[in-house]
Amino acid sequence: MALAVHPPVKPMLAGPVDGVPDTPGLLFEPKWDGYRCLVFLDPQADEPVTLQSRTGKPLDRYFPEVVAHVRTLDRPLVLDGELVVTSSDPDGDRLDWDALGERIHPAKSRVEMLAEKTPARFIAFDLLAVDDRDLCAEPFAARRAVLAGLDLSADLGLHTTPVTDDPDVAREWFRVFEGAGLDGVIGKHGDRPYEPGKRTMLKIKHSRTADCVVAGLRWHAKTEPGTAVGSLLLGLHDDEGRLHHVGVVGAFPAARRRELAEEFAPLRTDGEHPWLGAGAEDGRRLPGSVNRWNSSEQPWVPLRPERVVEVSYDHTEGGAPSRFRHTTQFVRERPDREPESCRYDQLAEPARYDLDSVLRGEVRAVPAG
Repeated sequence: MALAVHPPVKPMLAGPVDGVPDTPGLLFEPKWDGYRCLVFLDPQADEPVTLQSRTGKPLDRYFPEVVAHVRTLDRPLVLDGELVVTSSDPDGDRLDWDALGERIHPAKSRVEMLAEKTPARFIAFDLLAVDDRDLCAEPFAARRAVLAGLDLSADLGLHTTPVTDDPDVAREWFRVFEGAGLDGVIGKHGDRPYEPGKRTMLKIKHSRTADCVVAGLRWHAKTEPGTAVGSLLLGLHDDEGRLHHVGVVGAFPAARRRELAEEFAPLRTDGEHPWLGAGAEDGRRLPGSVNRWNSSEQPWVPLRPERVVEVSYDHTEGGAPSRFRHTTQFVRERPDREPESCRYDQLAEPARYDLDSVLRGEVRAVPAG
């Protein structure tokens, strides 16, 4: 029996909205913060399982344990969902973005080691095909009903995300589930088909602001170094006064990139800097020059940490000292703030929440501490 839907498929996307709407006919799910993944299972094929990323690239080699678990289903399927990795703390499992990112590694031996040490889970939230049926034209409520009837084994790290049609429950999920590492709620029209590449879903995400020290920059990759800023490197002070690198702010218009290059030119320094030299080897977070996505160097330019900007962010990650999980958004400059006043204690920390409780759709926060 051949698959009714074949890769690659552009996943259906979501557009941002403010707050959980009361629109009739919407179904709500927790918003999982992992790697978007479409699963294609054709038990009769030589290579029966394909894991496809949001951009259409294969993820099979990075998640061999997920491939093995999907093969146990032994039924033609095309699933849409999210790959996540979890870590344990005293209050239960939480999403671990850092551990997930480590899985994208060129060395097969390391991938296999991590697959055993930090196995990934697949959270299914849509069904595009089953057996010889193409379900893409079916309304989401019907696709969801068929998905709920599949035998996905939580023991093998295969889950179906919880769903509700009650906006009040979705608002409670939005408030409580953040403590398990989730970053909001998704709304889906129950009467809509699967529309590849279109932003027909709704996403309601957490957003906060913080005042941060600007302590470095990277040049825009497509321009001559020194002429346009690609991103600004952000820092926060801990209780001991150490300045930690916590993330970046970028996505500036072209004209603004050139203006920033001129504005920060007087602050460029080759002298003493909190992220350089022997003094920086005290456990503080530092900017890296190489990342897992690009093995080439990403040099940064140190700046005297004298300027403060306000940025918006959704989540922090990595424990103490933490950092921003995603690239932040610029809000405004803060000439009224002293750099020393930019501290970690301004970051909001949600109450811890057990991931397995999220998967059961339980709204029960774990008290902090």
